[in-house]
Amino acid sequence: MLVTSSWFVVAGLIALLIAPTAEAAHPGLGPWKYVAGLAFAILLYFSVLLHEASHALMARHYGFPVSAITLHFLGGLTSIEAEAKRPRQEFWIAVVGPLTSLAVGLVSLGLSLLVPQGLLLMAVEGLAVANLLVGVLNLFPGLPLDGGLVLKSAIWKLTGDRHRGTVVAAWGGRVSAVLVLFWPFLQQPLFGQQPDVFSFLFAFVIAFFLWNGATASLQAAQIRSRLPNLVARNLARRTLSVPEDLPLAEAVRRAREAHAGAIITVTGSGRPVGVVNEAALMATPEARRPWLATSTVARGVDNGLSLPVGITGEELVRAITRAPASEYLLLEDDGSVYGVLTTADVDRAFRSVPD
Repeated sequence: MLVTSSWFVVAGLIALLIAPTAEAAHPGLGPWKYVAGLAFAILLYFSVLLHEASHALMARHYGFPVSAITLHFLGGLTSIEAEAKRPRQEFWIAVVGPLTSLAVGLVSLGLSLLVPQGLLLMAVEGLAVANLLVGVLNLFPGLPLDGGLVLKSAIWKLTGDRHRGTVVAAWGGRVSAVLVLFWPFLQQPLFGQQPDVFSFLFAFVIAFFLWNGATASLQAAQIRSRLPNLVARNLARRTLSVPEDLPLAEAVRRAREAHAGAIITVTGSGRPVGVVNEAALMATPEARRPWLATSTVARGVDNGLSLPVGITGEELVRAITRAPASEYLLLEDDGSVYGVLTTADVDRAFRSVPD
């Protein structure tokens, strides 16, 4: 679990805001009212931790690794290292968080009927209100809220299109952000309370968070929509195989003659062992090339630098992210060489796909 520095700032603000209520619940506290306020802030964030832990447990139930749970000034974030493969998984991983908050809120509400007057009652009532509010608000159908993921899973289920689900849910988040800005103006007609500066500031912060999160989701959806067009087989360069000890100048001459876009080095038995690095080749003066073995500018194909030629889309991007390099050897299912894939070609192909 990680705690950002902003959490301490918000915990301090909560302590200051709750201190007068603590004094009213237990007169004569004096400076201890701030300690009581801080204790409530910690208790409140513990309920946030329960919310995030439920996301983590459900993700692990489906076999997805969870790297961290982070508490920050607006609540928490569960870092899941994989995406749901089916709408059902997306739905349950998302909805379990708000359901946990609602459960904590309802339990706290029930306890408030049994707890005597005092600081404990103040804390229990505060937990009830906060968790019920968090549970309801998180079910709003817009990203980056949990309700946005629920909406995304529903659209995904109905249409079979994850991308469309993300776009709809992201626009739901933008609509929610705009609606939040109007909240202070509704306090008077709904609750008879005059909005103050804090109400407007709080609404702006929440709206800013929602709008940015929704925009990031839209941008991510646009990127994801391009990924299916990345097909390693289609991007492979024609490849020339040469012995490891062949002079570099001769290897380049043969590649030009064969109109090959890449060179690989092989052992005497024909086993591929390296891919010539284009940048290293270009940096080698032509006068030195006759005296250097081709293997001196080749990179070994072990440790993730050999990829199946059928790899595509997100799987391709994850593979080249795990083992960053400028060139990769593409192999057929039988182990034979199909060609060479360069990250420059992948990048060009990605950028050339229209949104």
